[in-house]
Amino acid sequence: MIETQQSTGTANHMVAWNEIPQPQWFAVQTKPRYEKKIHMTLKRAGIDTFLPLTREVHRWSDRRMTVDLPLFPGYLFVHIIPLPVNRLPVLRTSGVISFVGIRQQGTAIPDDQVEHLRTLIDKRISVGPHPFLRVGQRVRIRGGCLEGLEGLLVASEPDRRLIISVEAIEKSVAISVKGYEVEPV
Repeated sequence: MIETQQSTGTANHMVAWNEIPQPQWFAVQTKPRYEKKIHMTLKRAGIDTFLPLTREVHRWSDRRMTVDLPLFPGYLFVHIIPLPVNRLPVLRTSGVISFVGIRQQGTAIPDDQVEHLRTLIDKRISVGPHPFLRVGQRVRIRGGCLEGLEGLLVASEPDRRLIISVEAIEKSVAISVKGYEVEPV
């Protein structure tokens, strides 16, 4: 417990540590190709940011060049205490469109999701974007002996399962698609 002063008087009251807002991760939507500039501007302003980059080799007729591109074009992450006084400097940064989430105020992203991304980037694991798949979504298998098979995704990793239905007889079968690449239909 810590003591704080009330703003209207001199009486002290106790506030629990868990009542003090803690910094959280938020996604920020940016104008196209502004991610790196915004990242540097916010860092110079003392705001903790994370911009996951992936390295690609671009080839032109006369040369090759390795370039770092945003893993999620149009987005970066900020780690702030979710108060208007902390959101305002981010929103006033040139190229920022809004926070991603409810009423553009942002929805907090669990720390472990950002830390997992950081680990992949820090260890230079080759990563690339992949369509977001949601349990309950219709998907199609890409590659392998089940190429083109469509069904309903009913479980996520590690035991990803696909339901294939024969609607006319109202019967279904479930298969494991572990190891197969799937895409949304």
